[in-house]
Amino acid sequence: MGNDGGSIPDRRDLVKNKPKAEQADKANQIRALWFFCALSKRPLQEPVVSCALGKLYNKDALIEYLLDKSAYGDGEEICGHIRSLKDVKTLKLTPRSPPPSPGSDVAKFVCPLNLKEMNGAYPFVYIHTCGCVFSQSGLRAVIGSTPTSKTPSNDASSVVDKEQLDVCPQCAAKFSRSTDVLSVNPSIEEEERLRAMMEVRRSRETVKPKSKKRKANAEGPVEDNSAVAKKKKESADTHSPSPAPAINPAVATSSKSLASSLLAEEAKRKASMSDAVKSLYRSKYDQPRKETFTTMGTFTRYA
Repeated sequence: MGNDGGSIPDRRDLVKNKPKAEQADKANQIRALWFFCALSKRPLQEPVVSCALGKLYNKDALIEYLLDKSAYGDGEEICGHIRSLKDVKTLKLTPRSPPPSPGSDVAKFVCPLNLKEMNGAYPFVYIHTCGCVFSQSGLRAVIGSTPTSKTPSNDASSVVDKEQLDVCPQCAAKFSRSTDVLSVNPSIEEEERLRAMMEVRRSRETVKPKSKKRKANAEGPVEDNSAVAKKKKESADTHSPSPAPAINPAVATSSKSLASSLLAEEAKRKASMSDAVKSLYRSKYDQPRKETFTTMGTFTRYA
């Protein structure tokens, strides 16, 4: 460059600075969390469910994933911790009145206590026992922000602290403030805490033993069959054998004479046979021959 009539390059033209990393639009990220299903990326539609980590899903999309794990490419990364529908809770959402027009950025649901919009601007929580959804500030205003008191109960061996349960302001279901109130779309730190709580809760789950009733039913027919066979054997041993039927002497005599006459005719027929004809008939006591009917009486190296 230069020497072309007065164009003089400066440092900005010769030195290229490192491009800045692209940053995702935070507003779009918040909108994707609160307005769309975390699995199918479709707009949230009732029934809406939430997992132990506070993510929001359309129930039909989650059922489709549980039936076919390959239905969504990133399904294992998003909801691999969900084993069945027992791991999620159907949420009782309060729709906005009047409902927003389709395609608008207005929240579809609000808090039933203070009518704050569920759009990510305010933190929301849901109660795991009943599924009711409230804004965090609205729930604190109703049940109070002070921790629940504990009343010690003296036992013969130890002292057990029983936590007093709160009552849901919408459906009057009882819940524990420390374990049953879960955040919706929590922060990364809160999500790690919820994941640790989920793992602890799953480790305490006892494996149900196999039903003994089913095993007894499975062995029942075998025992019945063996019992029936034993009874049949005992009945056969106890009952005396039935006497053989009486044979008419005239029938026995005629059958003997018929058998002897057939033997005589067979011997007479064999005596009148030539050697060539006799060679075609073999007795079961004769030694086996190598030749077959097609090679019999001819020269063959295998005979």
